[in-house]
Amino acid sequence: MFDCGVTPEFQPLQQSAVYAAAVADCGARVRWLDGVLAVERGRVRLISRVAGLDRAGLRRLARWPGLTLATPEVGVAGFGLVPLVTPMHHAVWALGPDLRDAMARNWRGHLRQAERAGLRVRRGDGATLEALVAAEAAQRRDRRYRALPVGFTRALPEEALRIWEWRQAGAMQAAMCLVRHGSSASYHLAWASPVARAAGVHQLMLTRAAEALWTEGVRWLDLGSVDSEAAPGLARFKLGTGAELRRLGATCLVLP
Repeated sequence: MFDCGVTPEFQPLQQSAVYAAAVADCGARVRWLDGVLAVERGRVRLISRVAGLDRAGLRRLARWPGLTLATPEVGVAGFGLVPLVTPMHHAVWALGPDLRDAMARNWRGHLRQAERAGLRVRRGDGATLEALVAAEAAQRRDRRYRALPVGFTRALPEEALRIWEWRQAGAMQAAMCLVRHGSSASYHLAWASPVARAAGVHQLMLTRAAEALWTEGVRWLDLGSVDSEAAPGLARFKLGTGAELRRLGATCLVLP
């Protein structure tokens, strides 16, 4: 599928046609400006996870009668860029034929525990996604964290979704939704009951999902933001896969 064994570059979800379709369905205006996806709501233009542009390039995208906010994939600074939000960190997993090589020992141990127990995860469907959305929304309220609205999840193109589930005695105990966008994919939603967490199901499920993505040509999996202070357990889970911690640029007000 890829010539000369060259690994395609990582592409953030926020710069993909999949994301454009979902936000447009949610009522935003979508524009492709010299290959860069911009989302407009009212007089505000949002450009998220943009790569390959310097300060001058970002300022060109701000030439319109409104405000422009941009989050570069790497740090960009200088006159005309006013930092508003400090840089975030994301865990990006480079997929390969043997994912276990780079896993943390404890993470790999949980995976082996689930395999020795004979646990089996399987592909989910639309009903799985609806149950996952409801369970994750309740989890969000309990743990008081923010995430993309439910409407965005439901607006994502069905063909881009990769849904997995684990059931015990007929009841769903864990589920996960990933989004494929070209040769990259993104970890979108996940939930696990106490029973599933104790059994190490999410390590097993994420590994099986990553293996399946690799076989269909995906080479990068964005596991999302990492905050070791606010959510240390989740940070350890994501980085335990062997994913690389990447520091994004600050979100800036961009002056034309």
